[in-house]
Amino acid sequence: MPDTMIRALLTFLGYVALALGVLGVFLPLLPTTPFLLLAAFCFLRGSPRMHAWLMSHRILGPYIRDFQEGRGIPLRSKCIALALMWPSLALSAWFMPVPWARWFLLIPGIGVTIYLWRLPTRPAGKAGQPGASSGQINRE
Repeated sequence: MPDTMIRALLTFLGYVALALGVLGVFLPLLPTTPFLLLAAFCFLRGSPRMHAWLMSHRILGPYIRDFQEGRGIPLRSKCIALALMWPSLALSAWFMPVPWARWFLLIPGIGVTIYLWRLPTRPAGKAGQPGASSGQINRE
């Protein structure tokens, strides 16, 4: 496959991942950070201009940089994510037509809860601290 086709495909996938990540901000069961990380990866290899835009975005950029540099996410974000996810799972279980399948909703719920609480917690108001404001990504 020619290099230009690969770059075009990665750029397209980056746009799709970015759109899903932005939707995830508003939809409780759709994750935001994994899609933003995927978009950053795709744009890094497909569109340096879009990668630079995403990394310097005033809202999305600090989340990606902080996650990539191991600084974690704010406690408030963890609490909001869990406070939205568990009622959404409960509502989904309520409307699930197959009673025994309701228990399967515990798997992603418990998994996401454990994952979020294991992530480092960044102090409030510390987004984009040293190293993050330079736009550099730690590639180690």
